[in-house]
Amino acid sequence: MEQTLIWIKDFFVQISWIDIVDIIIITVLIYQLLKLTSQTRAFQVLKGFGLIIVAAQVSIWLKLSALSWVFNYVLSAGAIVLVILFQPELRRTLERIGRGKLLTKEAFIRSDSNNEEVVDSIIKAVQRMSGKHVGALIVIENNELLGDVVESGTALFANISTQLLENIFTPNTPLHDGAVIIRNSTIIAAGCFLPMTADPYLEQELGTRHRAAIGLSENSDALIVIVSEETGGVSVANEGKLERFVDGNSLRKILSDIYEPPPPRRSFGQLLRRKNDEKDN
Repeated sequence: MEQTLIWIKDFFVQISWIDIVDIIIITVLIYQLLKLTSQTRAFQVLKGFGLIIVAAQVSIWLKLSALSWVFNYVLSAGAIVLVILFQPELRRTLERIGRGKLLTKEAFIRSDSNNEEVVDSIIKAVQRMSGKHVGALIVIENNELLGDVVESGTALFANISTQLLENIFTPNTPLHDGAVIIRNSTIIAAGCFLPMTADPYLEQELGTRHRAAIGLSENSDALIVIVSEETGGVSVANEGKLERFVDGNSLRKILSDIYEPPPPRRSFGQLLRRKNDEKDN
């Protein structure tokens, strides 16, 4: 027991403030990596890679030479394997770093004065098409401009309305098979083609629209609303994740979070005056 306490004491004596900063930075990076990949296929791969690291260390402690050699060989090629497997996640991470928003929960922000009308129009169109089992793919553009996707369709630049969205996705019309791209309160294009996801673990029952929506969400920060032609069910894709069977209230909350502007920030002087007013009252 005494030797253990001496070892612990010597260990902490050897730690400098630089080591503490180093540990904090590594901890933050690992936390952000787990947060970014949670509830995605990348998280499962990370868990497997972590188990390999633990097994490699155990094999070193037990002096299992052959097993240690195998694990070291796998880990040495791990960097290349991770880049290939995590290409969408790495791209999103680098984009967030470039925007300076890696450590914040990025919100979809819109500044239009008719945000409520836009949300109402989208919800009404989605509910009507869901009731009629009319397939639809509605993409709401965020910070990243979807120029390549827009160019694959037909430019419209029309104000959002329930009737227009329904008309676009009416079966046997020229634009019903593609996706609609919405920027703020404007439908900028229709009949657009989206990149398919390469995720092999998706449910087999998911159709082309769902796979295309997930594919775009893996490579951009857009939010995609899907209406299934077979079931009439409504789904939402964002950041490589798919939320299925979304009801009207949930869809309204999601869209309201997107279009609702952030509350105005109060200055220090305003907060101080408010605190003094509360004391006077």
